[in-house]
Amino acid sequence: MHLHSHTLRVYKRDLNYTLLFIHKILEYISMSLVVGRVIGDVVDQFIPSVTMDVVYNPQCPVSNGHEIRPNLIATKPRVNIGGVDMRSSYTLVMTDPDAPSPSDPYLREHLHWIVTDIPGTTNATFGREIVSYEKPKPVIGIHRYVFLLFKQRARWSVRQPVSRDQFNTRAFSQENDLGLPVAASYFLAQRENAPRRR
Repeated sequence: MHLHSHTLRVYKRDLNYTLLFIHKILEYISMSLVVGRVIGDVVDQFIPSVTMDVVYNPQCPVSNGHEIRPNLIATKPRVNIGGVDMRSSYTLVMTDPDAPSPSDPYLREHLHWIVTDIPGTTNATFGREIVSYEKPKPVIGIHRYVFLLFKQRARWSVRQPVSRDQFNTRAFSQENDLGLPVAASYFLAQRENAPRRR
């Protein structure tokens, strides 16, 4: 009996460390979204609860706040969705909150892509593309390109927006009863021949 209670204590301790580690990772993700002004400019404060990996080409993962060259983002990325099971459906939105320029974003936000009805534990290719992928073409300044993942209340419930320009993620979420995002990530890009910042 003593061995059993000791084993349970060890499992409990390991589980607590694992939960603390996961909490710290989610806290870091949330902080990077605050620092990058994704939380604030695009969405309200939220706690990530689903994993989402965005990868351009085979070896170009999206990492919050890192720059990716425009030639690497010409085709839509592979977006892997976590979640509990395939019965949950998700909507993926990609926007540019810095259009046409970060200093004067009067077209905020420019919509680049929407995929709905993505089953949990799969990827965006299993969803329904309601706005086709438009490759980012930053002209002036360094732009943020934001991927947001929302959990749907029901399948086939998300409607196509009217326009790509002056898209509003908050309004789109409210109109489609999506609530706050469950995951987000973003990258930076600037014109291909623009001088690089250090």
